[in-house]
Amino acid sequence: MDCINPLNMGLFLLGSPRFIPCTPSAVCEIMRRSGYELKGKEVVVVGAAGRVGRLITLLLIRNGATVTACDIFTRDLARHTREAEILVSAVGKPRLITADMVKEGVVVIDVGVSRIEDPKRPGKFKLVGDVDFDAVKEKADAITPVPGGVGPVTTAMLISNMVKATEMLEGTCT
Repeated sequence: MDCINPLNMGLFLLGSPRFIPCTPSAVCEIMRRSGYELKGKEVVVVGAAGRVGRLITLLLIRNGATVTACDIFTRDLARHTREAEILVSAVGKPRLITADMVKEGVVVIDVGVSRIEDPKRPGKFKLVGDVDFDAVKEKADAITPVPGGVGPVTTAMLISNMVKATEMLEGTCT
């Protein structure tokens, strides 16, 4: 039900998927429910070569955003991220995005999740995102935390897809 399978991916690329993949859908849902318009916005996706990042990029384009897709081969990543009105990071590299890499007023969606050792609790671990949350939140208009940001909304999108699949099976889907 994550919708990342060959059939749905092909339909997604053609613009008529049966289901929207959960994490990209969550990114757009967060933006929509927070009142941030995607149409015409300069959006930078870091991690655009990965499976999820690629789908996020395509869905943002479909929603009218002007998207810069960055990956491991992007030269001077900070130059690109500083231009973003909306920054989406889906890399899985702890605290890759620092405060000096974003401009004032940016909207940040942190999709990445990494497990690191917790310096306050030796032998214990904690989850962090791709974005240095504490530093970047001082400059951002809005930012999603990790954990507790994109993850729960992704789960909600999964449930939505499950309901739709059930309706399709029962013939009640519109």
